[in-house]
Amino acid sequence: MPESDQLSVRPAAFARRSFVYRRLESAGAWFAEIGGAAVAARFGDTASEVETARRLGLADLSPLPRVGFKGAGAMDWLAERGVTIDGSRPNWSWRQGDGSLAIARSNTESLILSNLSGNRYLCDRLESESNEGMEARVYVLPRYDGLFWFALTGSCAVACMAKVCGVDLRPSSFVDGAVAQTSVAGLTTTVVRCDIGIENAFYLLGDSASAEFFWDALLDAMREFRGDAVGLWSLQALQAEVK
Repeated sequence: MPESDQLSVRPAAFARRSFVYRRLESAGAWFAEIGGAAVAARFGDTASEVETARRLGLADLSPLPRVGFKGAGAMDWLAERGVTIDGSRPNWSWRQGDGSLAIARSNTESLILSNLSGNRYLCDRLESESNEGMEARVYVLPRYDGLFWFALTGSCAVACMAKVCGVDLRPSSFVDGAVAQTSVAGLTTTVVRCDIGIENAFYLLGDSASAEFFWDALLDAMREFRGDAVGLWSLQALQAEVK
């Protein structure tokens, strides 16, 4: 991802911004506009951040699109609209053709996350068609305001998570695509194994009211591994390496 000569946008000027944007600003984040939202793109040189992300990086993806659906007919309704998901396999996730992610949180509840480019087409299309799902017992769950979305990446991610989570997240036990709804740093969290390129990665989703506490707790746990905050561009660069 090339560096930009444009000025960093101001998160406070956007209706869609991170729940931890003040923390990011204090850390020197450079913000870019993606889909009408202010996203922390980098904190310094992107090439250096890529190396940090390979070891242990924490990225804020909260400004990117997401939406949820719930109801007895939700999984079939999504499948009929081209979403790869299986309601008989709760606590699992599926990458879609555009790189977005469909998560089965239970037999009747799903969560759709955009790709790392912030393309909101799938989320918007499904949400716009949700009225058609009433007869199929499908109900939309706006998740943008209610859930933070962080990504923890790198070779030390599993060891770092072991400090704050009791679930065995080693690759031999928690493979790419696996989902756990558990406690992380004392907070109820959905943990999704979603590797980026060849690097280990976990998506972490939880109550937005606790976002600042959670962000601080993770950064504290990362210190012994020389981990740090990274911007979205470093994750996009990791993803592009295998294309």
